[in-house]
Amino acid sequence: MQENTLRELIVAGGPVLILLILLSVYSISVILERFFRMRSAISLSRKLLAYCYHPLRSENYQKVEDACRKESVKNTPAARLLTKLVNARNRPLEEQERIAEDAVDWETTQLQRRLTVLGTLGSITPFIGLFGTVIGVMRAFKDLAANTAAAGGASVVAAGIAEALINTAAGLFVAIPAVIAYNYFLSKTSYFSKELESAAKDFIYRSHNE
Repeated sequence: MQENTLRELIVAGGPVLILLILLSVYSISVILERFFRMRSAISLSRKLLAYCYHPLRSENYQKVEDACRKESVKNTPAARLLTKLVNARNRPLEEQERIAEDAVDWETTQLQRRLTVLGTLGSITPFIGLFGTVIGVMRAFKDLAANTAAAGGASVVAAGIAEALINTAAGLFVAIPAVIAYNYFLSKTSYFSKELESAAKDFIYRSHNE
């Protein structure tokens, strides 16, 4: 019974519904990939920054470099940032600040990769769903016009319109999680970039007041 109902909904929605289903699967895959990637990168970076706090205060740069080279954290944003800052610690202040700014911007961009996909899906999928519904409604009225003498009358077109609305619902089903995830990830990466900026400024300040 449920299989028949699902098949009927897919048939009623037509190609537009199939497209929305595929976009939904893609959106969920992007959300999951970004969630686990960000959680790992940010969590490990915060642990590394906390671990390196005292070595940096005591100017034990070798310990910081060794910590950044560890397999578990070497590919994290904080490890790459600290490595660049340690290597540039004897350079002029302006150059250090430029290196830090470029590094933070690059790390933030890497974390925000594929977020435009979620933003785009959140914007366009309701319209795709609406487009499918309009096509369904047009088809329903066309069927009504072709069968005006048939029994059922308005009930026939009402059933067609109800089936066509599945595309609008599907479009919202794709859009809402995409928009929520987009805003969540954007906020999370923006806040983390401020943490990296703060750590970089602290490092630069200490390296020029040794």
